[in-house]
Amino acid sequence: MNYQQQMKLKRWLNKPLLTYTFLAIQTIVFLLMFLSPAMDNWFYSTGTMFGPRVAILHEYWRFITPMFIHFGLSHYALNSVVLYFMGTQIENIYGHGRFLFIYLLSGFMGNMASFAFNSPQTVAAGSSTALFGMFGAFLILGVHFKENMAIQGMVRQFALFVGMSLLFGLFDSTIDMWGHIGGIIGGLLLGSAIALPKQQERYSIHERIIAGGIFAFLIVILFLLGIRKYGLI
Repeated sequence: MNYQQQMKLKRWLNKPLLTYTFLAIQTIVFLLMFLSPAMDNWFYSTGTMFGPRVAILHEYWRFITPMFIHFGLSHYALNSVVLYFMGTQIENIYGHGRFLFIYLLSGFMGNMASFAFNSPQTVAAGSSTALFGMFGAFLILGVHFKENMAIQGMVRQFALFVGMSLLFGLFDSTIDMWGHIGGIIGGLLLGSAIALPKQQERYSIHERIIAGGIFAFLIVILFLLGIRKYGLI
């Protein structure tokens, strides 16, 4: 491979490939649901977060699949726009591997919180659990880069946006508030636990271990709370 080919490959690998991949998956799912009533019913019945089927039938994939399913065009469009603009930034900051963990695991925690605290009749879906995880992973940078005024300014802006989003959710019963709260807590913890590439010296090893431990502990607690709600323990 010559130098030009190496540089071309490097530029291609530096693109937000995972953001594009997640966008492509949720777009394909949305189109299938939109164009086919049978597929719409299948994704709705088998892929959304629905607590009774998780607890009783052990359909644990529902902690992941809701991140790629959306209820209607406006729901899909809003989350896709946020994923595109925010995902490209977070993936560029954290790198592909760390971004993968942040997106999927914070979304996982968001769906776990939905399972634990929402009513048994609630059906939830949407990438917003993972999106709030991205917000959390960005906000935690304000703790580790206090001297960076650019980061501090952006953190304040996103903190205001997140605060307004959560406040708005209190007045909209269609919004899965617990999913959002779980997602942002997951993002805050994961952002501290995995650290930035080539910037690990800014992160205390003890803080990283504690953040990772708290994340794992909360996952267990949320799961136990969820199954307890259905009288299984």
